[in-house]
Amino acid sequence: MDFLGFQLRNNLFVAPMAGVTDRPFRQLCKKLGAGLAVSEMVTSNSLLYGSAKTRRRAEHAGEVDPISVQIAGADPAMMAQAARYNADNGAQIIDINMGCPAKKICNVMAGSALMQNEPLVAKILEAVVAAVPDTPVTLKFRTGWNRDNRNAPRIARIAEESGIRAIAIHGRTRADQYMGEAEYDTIALVKSQVNIPVIANGDINTPHKARFVLDYTGADGVMIGRAAQGKPWLFREIEHFLATGQELAPPRVEEIHRILRGHLTELYGFYGEVTGVRIARKHISWYTKGLIGSANFRHAMNQLQTVGEQLDAADEFFLGHAAANERLLYEDRDQAMKAA
Repeated sequence: MDFLGFQLRNNLFVAPMAGVTDRPFRQLCKKLGAGLAVSEMVTSNSLLYGSAKTRRRAEHAGEVDPISVQIAGADPAMMAQAARYNADNGAQIIDINMGCPAKKICNVMAGSALMQNEPLVAKILEAVVAAVPDTPVTLKFRTGWNRDNRNAPRIARIAEESGIRAIAIHGRTRADQYMGEAEYDTIALVKSQVNIPVIANGDINTPHKARFVLDYTGADGVMIGRAAQGKPWLFREIEHFLATGQELAPPRVEEIHRILRGHLTELYGFYGEVTGVRIARKHISWYTKGLIGSANFRHAMNQLQTVGEQLDAADEFFLGHAAANERLLYEDRDQAMKAA
């Protein structure tokens, strides 16, 4: 797929997720079938450029191109400065966040709160595009502020007129947070009204759902977030289904064990042992969610403090599952069907 002058392996995008889409996770998703992965949000507050957390979020060494960095803020001048800073430090695409529903972001009128102020949206987009004339700028936003104010079509037109090169839309309003089901009618409407690429996001958790959303909205690609947590091979499954119409068999336990172990090793190397062990807990929880015996395993896992203890516990859990069955065994039959 040609996307903003870059050749991607497909039209599957990893959604930026705070505290999740760090470099190890982005690299893993790309390895397992994603065409592009957007970094977790980087603040536009220049006072934070020197923080260890911000430096890690902007760390892209060894990543597959193109490198897309998401910035957030509500001040046009600071957003422009943040865009220049990231472009100077390796970002090949600048993505602007107007989709985050978190209170700490919306309380400073950033993220999806910006959708309430369309003139300010225009000022921010124009400032960022002008600040990095040689770098494509993209925008991620929601269908609106609430269900009575679904102004995504107007925001999309402002974006196109401001020089934004592509947009991603989450099929919920800010008020919806992540509740209820995503709707795709608004995304389809936006797609019919703009001439820039539109990426659909929200509740895309199976190959069949990806096919449905692409067909229903006419979108140029799909963006997947929470469904890939603990299941990064979802991109491979969707890629195969879109290309062939055939479903891949779910991965064997031994492969999932190998993927998890590699992911953990990358996390320890990226964050250091103490922080790495803490960050790894949530990923291990996602990889094992719903599996037989996983509740007790996760409870015990959260007490462990060292890399060695964590790896040994993960090995024991997955080797036990591998001995019992070639594929993972879930507590809930419906979840097992969903995983398959």
